[in-house]
Amino acid sequence: MIVALSISPSGSPRAGSDPEPDGGVSEAVAAAVQVIRDSGLPHELNAMFTNIEGEWDEVMAVVKQAVDVVAERYPRVGVVIKADVRAGYDGQLAAKVERVEQRLAGDA
Repeated sequence: MIVALSISPSGSPRAGSDPEPDGGVSEAVAAAVQVIRDSGLPHELNAMFTNIEGEWDEVMAVVKQAVDVVAERYPRVGVVIKADVRAGYDGQLAAKVERVEQRLAGDA
């Protein structure tokens, strides 16, 4: 499966987490992305989501850990998840994009 994950902390940072002067939340988001990177699962970061690929149980365990690390810093956490569940396929983070690029290039 592939999961597109967006984690958005809100409220005032808990004690020990410094508020960012511009109101940003990049420190908390970076902590969540570090959990995802440390998982060893294939993933990619973009401006709006982080995509993670793997089996259901392993992906959802990483999602929970990423949310938990943000919840340690902020009292409220919004989570958006979009999942593409397709048994028997892996390597789709790159393969899906490659198929579209081939069509755009007129190769398919």
